[in-house]
Amino acid sequence: MQTQHTAFPCDMLVAAGILVTQDDDRRILSDAALVVTDGRIAAIGPADALAKAYAPRETLDLSGCLVLPGLVNTHGHAAMTLFRGLCDDAPLSVWLSEHIWPAEARLDAAAVSLGTRLACAEMLATGTTCFCDAYLYVDAIADAVEEAGMRAVISQGVFEIENAGFKTVDAALNAAGALTDRLAGHDRLRPAIFPHAVYTCSAKTLTRCADFARSQNVLLSTHAAETARENEDCLQANGARVIPYLNELGLLGQNTLLAHGVALDAADIGILAATGTSVAHCPKSNMKLGSGIAPVAALREAGVTVALGTDGAASNNTLNLISEMQTAALLQKVAACDPTLLAAEAALDMATRDGAAAIGWPELGRLTVGGPADLCALDMSRPQLTPAFDPVSDAVYAANGGEVACTMVAGKVLYRNGAFPGFDYPALVAAFKETAARLTRPGA
Repeated sequence: MQTQHTAFPCDMLVAAGILVTQDDDRRILSDAALVVTDGRIAAIGPADALAKAYAPRETLDLSGCLVLPGLVNTHGHAAMTLFRGLCDDAPLSVWLSEHIWPAEARLDAAAVSLGTRLACAEMLATGTTCFCDAYLYVDAIADAVEEAGMRAVISQGVFEIENAGFKTVDAALNAAGALTDRLAGHDRLRPAIFPHAVYTCSAKTLTRCADFARSQNVLLSTHAAETARENEDCLQANGARVIPYLNELGLLGQNTLLAHGVALDAADIGILAATGTSVAHCPKSNMKLGSGIAPVAALREAGVTVALGTDGAASNNTLNLISEMQTAALLQKVAACDPTLLAAEAALDMATRDGAAAIGWPELGRLTVGGPADLCALDMSRPQLTPAFDPVSDAVYAANGGEVACTMVAGKVLYRNGAFPGFDYPALVAAFKETAARLTRPGA
């Protein structure tokens, strides 16, 4: 008598042509599948075997795709999509003081919401499932990300320049506290604090932000050592370079993520390694603003966790982390005239596992049983992904982001073949364009 086997019910079975798990063993599986239940991965294995063992309510056929963990963008200002192309080919100081800050003075919550929603669409279309954001009107940001279905670490920006979002540091810290209360226990959104930089925050404000982060057990992030001039000015004003100055004030540590880290010397790198501080590398923004080349290879060799960020669309001008992977890898090689530096696997780690570690969310950036069902899929029928000798190499050196055919967060498809199931994209673009024009109109 033949025994009948009952298939286990599940929410979704995802077939993958090639599955790059980014797990601890860096397994790469062909003709594989993922079983998804309640937004998490219940099983990974051969597609045929899992199709027999499980009875899914829905099947997602990505058998012609290279499937990766969802990418993690560790530094950006999402709503700055509103200022994309507003000022190009200018130094950082000019770009900020003469163009960006005047435009930001006209912001309101509705504009920030629109800018964030468009940023979410752009990131989803290029494989990003989680991002670390730092800006104003954090409630509007949280609403926008919630609607888009993404994951995010949302940081309240703090600086001592009067702006549209808040008038005092006290008000900014109060907003950060309210955000922390609001997001307590949220499965996709987490709060953080972001003192802007040493040149916009006094020692008192920086210390208050560090105290807040420790008391609330949230991530602290800040722009740091983005340019050589920043070190020079900090040395003149405070008697120390940026990294030792931040360390003296108690800002560095395992729950701190520094954006940029371009102008670092050996002593700076030693401090970052000793304190367990992470760095968000933004190669395209640094290149465009002429800030320099971050010593990524030296940081990694010292044991510093280095992740990838796009920065805002006003200084990049895209939010494409796939492009950022390639740029990061090539930049380290040409800077040292050494083709062995920052290999493809290292660049992919920076966009996945290391990004997740840097924001304190280590279960992201990998596809493992029990972990979140966050993934992106690249269409392998594209010419540049053929003949597929090495899928990691293809993802880093051949892909450009336009190959992304599907992006999923917590088991929910948020982008598929040019469409966004969760929101009315044409209406969003129309409202966004109208708002961007209003904010940047001369004399507005």
